[in-house]
Amino acid sequence: MKNKNNWMLPEGIEELLPKDAAHLEKMRRELLDVFNKWGYQYVIPPMVEFLDSLLTGTGPEIDLQTFKVTDQISGRTLGIRADMTPQVARMAMNQISSNAPTRLCYLGSVLQARGAKIEKSRSPIQVGAELYGSRHINSDVEIIQLMLEVLATAGLMNVHLDLGHVGIFRGLTKQAGLSEQQEADLFDVLQRKSTDEVDGLLQTFECDKQWIDVFQSLLLLNGDIGVLSTAKDVLSIADESVQNAIDELQEIARLMQTYFPSLPLYFDLAELRCYHYQTGVVFAAFVPGFGSEVARGGRYDAMAEELGGEQPATGFSADIKVLSRLSTVNSVEIAPVILAPVDSDPDLYETIRDLRAAGKIVVQQLPDSSDEPAHTSTLYKQDGHWLVSE
Repeated sequence: MKNKNNWMLPEGIEELLPKDAAHLEKMRRELLDVFNKWGYQYVIPPMVEFLDSLLTGTGPEIDLQTFKVTDQISGRTLGIRADMTPQVARMAMNQISSNAPTRLCYLGSVLQARGAKIEKSRSPIQVGAELYGSRHINSDVEIIQLMLEVLATAGLMNVHLDLGHVGIFRGLTKQAGLSEQQEADLFDVLQRKSTDEVDGLLQTFECDKQWIDVFQSLLLLNGDIGVLSTAKDVLSIADESVQNAIDELQEIARLMQTYFPSLPLYFDLAELRCYHYQTGVVFAAFVPGFGSEVARGGRYDAMAEELGGEQPATGFSADIKVLSRLSTVNSVEIAPVILAPVDSDPDLYETIRDLRAAGKIVVQQLPDSSDEPAHTSTLYKQDGHWLVSE
């Protein structure tokens, strides 16, 4: 007898049995239909690429998440995709030529070396949408609207939206004259939300005390829309780029309150998710009872430039396996199954074909099976005709 340990999956790698797989597949079709109705064209990037191409425009986080293998044909290093966003951006920049904004969507498996901190899954099925060719704030709002539509279609309730802007931190570190290493160190401690660590690190920086006070205040600039007015006062010494970033957040908040009056909005000016390749507004959606975001996105104009294009870019992504598990929509209804007997009658074969063409599920019993498959009706022959029992 085989040892059951032989069938164990690697940590963070999951499989879906028929019931869960059917629910996820139903959701997959519904979400792609939503994208289609919004004018987003479906693309299918490859599972693997040459590593230097796959990681262009990304940061160290994606590099660490990427499995590397050696191509047996070329001898070059390949990367198994850990995030489809850079792939879709590459396709948009180099394969699709359009003067009008380009709207693309995607859905496929990715593989991550480490996985998410909370979910621990290393094999998400990523679904997302990207909009290229517009720097206007309305393009960011459209992507957020589409993300909320996707979450509603997936059956997630009580969603609230978390907003930030990478440009605020970038602008402050540049104006304060921090080195690249100091910026990276400060980014790390800000993500841990540790006031003591931030204070300790700032004391080692040789910069004016006013900038130390500004960076310390970033951890406190979070809350409802009122925090944006506070930020205007606290960050009054900041240059125009920072003030414009706050203005953008205020305008997005105004539009979101217009379109979704009951949507809870939360702002965190020290939130820097995907900081290494995002350049503007960043956002994430949360639901009660789940300790991580269910979808996230933002603007990433710099990645597009590194990929050889000049198109600004914004988008979002989610793990459809997480959406399927959190969905409040009822599971897929069990469709009626018609059982056909063991019989070589050509008329029976034609009847089965006709039923299947009409959308019916027909399972034919096998000669060496004593147990009948689960079914709701049967095919039987009467007066030379094959009929379905009531």
